[in-house]
Amino acid sequence: MLNLGILAHVDAGKTSLTERLLHAAGVIDEVGSVDDGNTQTDTLALERRRGITIKSAVVSFAVGDTTVNLIDTPGHPDFIAEVERVLSVLDGAVLVVSAVEGVQAQTRVLMRTLRRLGIPTLVFVNKIDRRGARYDGVLRELAAKLSPSVVAMGAVSGLGTGSAAFTPFDGQAAFAEDLVNVLAAQEDALLAAYVDDESSISTARLRAELADQTGRTLVHPVFFGSAVMGAGVEALMAGVRELLPPAQDDPNDPVSGTVFKIERGPAGEKVAYARIFGGTLHTRDRLHFDDRREGRVTAISVFDGGTSVRCQDVPAGRIARLWGLTDVRIGDRLTRPEDQDADAGPSARRASAGHFAPPTLETVVSPGRAADRAALHLALSRLAEQDPLIGLRQDDLRQEVSVSLYGEVQKEVIQATLLDDFGLEVTFRETTTICVERPAGTGAALEVLGKDPNPFVATVGLRVEPGGAGDPTGGGVEFRLEVELGSLPYAFMSAIEETVHETLHQGLHGWEVLDCVVTLTHAGYSPPSSVAADFRNLVPLVLMDALRRAGSTVYEPMHRFRLELPPDTLGPMLPVLARLGATPRTQRSSLVEGLIPAARVHELERRLPGLTRGEAVLESDFDRYEPVRGPIPRRPRSDHNPLDRKEYLLHVARRV
Repeated sequence: MLNLGILAHVDAGKTSLTERLLHAAGVIDEVGSVDDGNTQTDTLALERRRGITIKSAVVSFAVGDTTVNLIDTPGHPDFIAEVERVLSVLDGAVLVVSAVEGVQAQTRVLMRTLRRLGIPTLVFVNKIDRRGARYDGVLRELAAKLSPSVVAMGAVSGLGTGSAAFTPFDGQAAFAEDLVNVLAAQEDALLAAYVDDESSISTARLRAELADQTGRTLVHPVFFGSAVMGAGVEALMAGVRELLPPAQDDPNDPVSGTVFKIERGPAGEKVAYARIFGGTLHTRDRLHFDDRREGRVTAISVFDGGTSVRCQDVPAGRIARLWGLTDVRIGDRLTRPEDQDADAGPSARRASAGHFAPPTLETVVSPGRAADRAALHLALSRLAEQDPLIGLRQDDLRQEVSVSLYGEVQKEVIQATLLDDFGLEVTFRETTTICVERPAGTGAALEVLGKDPNPFVATVGLRVEPGGAGDPTGGGVEFRLEVELGSLPYAFMSAIEETVHETLHQGLHGWEVLDCVVTLTHAGYSPPSSVAADFRNLVPLVLMDALRRAGSTVYEPMHRFRLELPPDTLGPMLPVLARLGATPRTQRSSLVEGLIPAARVHELERRLPGLTRGEAVLESDFDRYEPVRGPIPRRPRSDHNPLDRKEYLLHVARRV
């Protein structure tokens, strides 16, 4: 069993390659076309209309005696969250690069992540039949921009024509020499044997060493071809079988799995896609999720021969669709009650880690009709269930809902999905940048039961201070106790901790507060009058008072950028970068690298063509958060975050 991801920059031909692989494996009789909207994996009507992949899709086929679960992923950077979830379940990957455009911005982001996670990766250079296709030039780009340890697995003839073909190297002396040079750089024993007697290094040993180093992500074999024509696809399939290591999960281990996708079935039922990392999961098994949630599996299906097949159990290493888990969420680790203390293993632990930056944009979604507000919130909740990084934010006072975004294309997709699937017409406000807050110092506050102006039957004291990361993205909110654990009933203590986290979704300037330690310094209650609601209502007042005394620093997202441009346009370009808040770190006659506020990237993209005759190439992706320079951007606050005591208490009174 091999769980294989197909990844690429948008329009590199990844979905076309998926179709060709399925055809070569005998799963489909006719190769579908992205342009015609009849591919096997792009099943959403919106995907077929736009010709892009929006949701990941799983199909299965056999390569020799290996069963491959192939996962086609989105290529557009606006849907990088979908790719992130897929990475958590992969045994290997094929990174698709266009022979015409070469290494693009998203290609570099993906390869950096694949290497960091240790996912063995083959490279497939597609579109060798297109005019402008390159061989040597692309290989140089791969070595310079992705990984120095790339090795071409064959030669191309008829480059840039309809007769383009890929011929694998098979024992040629020149290939063996190139292979030794790449492999020996990672393996001293091979280098010593080659220096001692180069004739002693057999082709079989080289191929075995290549497979071993590919599996350890030290080397990346490169295949060329054309997904549309089928050139090079057979060689790629042979490389998948020979060079990528299959799943190593043990069906005899305790049950462990990770949910990476959720969809709704025809009757509205929740269906969870999960990679099983250990043990064998059976129908009727009761599973525990994160946060003490649980459910019972009512049905299972696995992928087989291009379709989904119902079964009674699923062993480790496979991807399954699970029914019955009504409270499950994307990212949840699945365990049986008796297996909860078992080690999840490195693969499952990788599943819980974030691989890409969170979305840095947001917008307010408004229904076309006021009567549709409730329906809109329900529909957006369903979408957030399938994509947690949509990040709904409900403002009850203003009757508004905000969603997080990676880009404008994602906004268009949400709008079309709401209309197509839910019959809701919506409009969006102007997209704004999401900032975050971090405590600037230490502050404390206390409200005592029975002492004015505290109207609640509870005592709460809280101290707020910066976390230890020194960077808002380096830490969340940590809750600590300076009172004895038994000083309050469990329900009251739980209410305090939960409300602390809820309140810090909006800080003094309206942004989420991160890298923060909140300590409960005082607590008291009066039985039987005190109830959990007293603590839920009092905590926001005390916490915001403490945060106001500590102060907070607002951080904005920064993108690292790489700008290639004609040398004669560098002079006029530098003042523009300065006005946009960019900080160049590297500067040469035709290259500028540095940092720029995420909020200004779109303006830079808009101005580049006129300043560089349309010849500039810009790459940018999230790098870090830095303190805002200049005016502090404010985000409208909701009733969950009181800065005005009187207004908040009136709101609580109305709610009660």
